Amino acid sequence: MLKMNVELVPRIVLMGYVEYKTPWLHFFRNTDEHILYIVKSGELHLRENGVDYVLRRGDSLLLEPGLDHEGTRKSLCDYYYFHFRHPDMVAAPLLDPVEIAKDVLLEASADGVEASHYYFPKHHTIFDKNGFHQTLHAMNELLVLYRRKHYNRGLTALRLSELLIELSRDYLLHMLQHEGGRGSKAVAKVHALLAYIHTHYTEKISSSLIEREFESNYDYLNRIFKDMTGYTITRYVNKIRIQHAQELIRATHMSFGEIGYLTGLNDPYYFSKVFKQFTGLSPGQYYKQVRELE
Repeated sequence: MLKMNVELVPRIVLMGYVEYKTPWLHFFRNTDEHILYIVKSGELHLRENGVDYVLRRGDSLLLEPGLDHEGTRKSLCDYYYFHFRHPDMVAAPLLDPVEIAKDVLLEASADGVEASHYYFPKHHTIFDKNGFHQTLHAMNELLVLYRRKHYNRGLTALRLSELLIELSRDYLLHMLQHEGGRGSKAVAKVHALLAYIHTHYTEKISSSLIEREFESNYDYLNRIFKDMTGYTITRYVNKIRIQHAQELIRATHMSFGEIGYLTGLNDPYYFSKVFKQFTGLSPGQYYKQVRELE
């Protein structure tokens, strides 16, 4: 596994797509850049630093700078390649991917996990058919952008970062579902519910609404949600609302009534009560505190 600082963007060196019509053997090389391969069809046989890999449809492999890699067998293969340099992407072999997945996807704290970093698999298979088609679409769009006569190098780098993050999330979700000791359906529901909350927390989120959206009993959802995140659904929704409220207090001079409205806590008394539950301060006390630090 590799650790990547997502606040920094990669610098693209080269990217493209190749289709081999006759069996082909990858040549030997040692580069000073990362190389990401994603196979569309066929097989790609590679060895890096003495470790052999056989890549098939849906497989990705991230080669690291400074290591020897070469082909081990001739084969037919269609694949995408992305050569890039990243200022803060390093090997992180000793971390537990299941614990990382809990932190990133379920927001359960894991020791050693940094909020600005994502964790990328050395070798991964995209098993979900729809997920693989979405990845192919994203890579094709990225190549179109890269090949434009006056392409925006910064925008292309951002799109590559997005692709890396999506591959990371696919890997971590797979690890959580299949290695984390929990039912895959329960993990998928909690993951989807977290995404829904982050998108709709400014709106009224009722138990009946959640039951309709997720076609499941609310008590069951609430139970598995608390088991995996440590929060009930209602408390988690309010946690996200208060985090947003804190951001607005720090960055703006809006009234607390406006901030409550923008975060889904329309009643001023309730907004103040919930704010104090999570921060230990009233909105006014928090405002005074952050202004004194400026």
